[in-house]
Amino acid sequence: MKQGKKLLEESIRMLLLLIAVSIVAFLLITKAPIDPLVSYIGTNSTLSEEAKAEIVKEWGLKDPLPQRFFIWVKHAVRGDLGRSITYKKSVSTVIRTKFSYSILLMMLAWLFSGVLGFVIGIFCGMRQGGILDKLIKTFCLLIKSAPVFWIGLLALTVFAVWLGWFPIGMAVPTGKLASDVTVGDRIRHLVLPVFTLTLVSISEVVLYTRQKVIEIRNSDFILYARARGENNRQLVRRHILRNVALPAITVQFASFNELFGGMALAETVFAYPGIGTAATAAATNADVPLLLGIAVCSAIFVFVGNLIANLLYGVFDPRIREGEQRG
Repeated sequence: MKQGKKLLEESIRMLLLLIAVSIVAFLLITKAPIDPLVSYIGTNSTLSEEAKAEIVKEWGLKDPLPQRFFIWVKHAVRGDLGRSITYKKSVSTVIRTKFSYSILLMMLAWLFSGVLGFVIGIFCGMRQGGILDKLIKTFCLLIKSAPVFWIGLLALTVFAVWLGWFPIGMAVPTGKLASDVTVGDRIRHLVLPVFTLTLVSISEVVLYTRQKVIEIRNSDFILYARARGENNRQLVRRHILRNVALPAITVQFASFNELFGGMALAETVFAYPGIGTAATAAATNADVPLLLGIAVCSAIFVFVGNLIANLLYGVFDPRIREGEQRG
């Protein structure tokens, strides 16, 4: 009953969020100093003024903003997000195609950052104050404050330009037929973007897990377990893992928004043809339909991640369940 009520409340929140995101995105995009007509036909177009006026009328660029917004909402509710000016395709098709690339990139980075961050966090927490703990903590703090594009450029320069281990960018080799592209080719092109996103996302998990392990190590039941003669390996296996795993998972789900934002920058650096690159191209060309579609879809994606995190907190944290029951 409680979970059903919570889902209803979260669904209402998501609806309100989508409305707010749509309005704000529409206002920001339409007020941008880039003329979508010029982006579409080019600065050296030979189209007559009559033809230009016809395009403006067809797109409704001279209509009042509220009218244009409600027309877009009416079509979006039916599943029609409009036609992309940049890609000359429907927005739904562009998002579906681009997201198929991005979802693989994000999920791999999310998985690696979660698993490696969790393991490293436990290691640091069990060796608090040691040399490795201090080095890893300092490294995580530096990475946490570094811009994503800077880390991506650094990885690109070192591993692709200097060492030549990996390709400079794209998702597949240039000039190669799609039928000739192998799984190995795709993996090699994925390595640097995944590495960059993993590096950006891992610090949060490491620092959070480390702190939780330190708190648990200082608790009374751990002191009692030590008094019974349990060593560090037994402490981790019997007590620390089960007390740290679920909070770390919820933090990882809640990091979807940061991962999504970092993905857009990483894809731009590596010219990876995902949703982030599409957003950059749409912004450059004042592609209002595509930008609105990406804004709404990204809001849904981030909200779902936060919703899963909130539900996990409610299911596994007794203090939250008790608070809900009192309420």
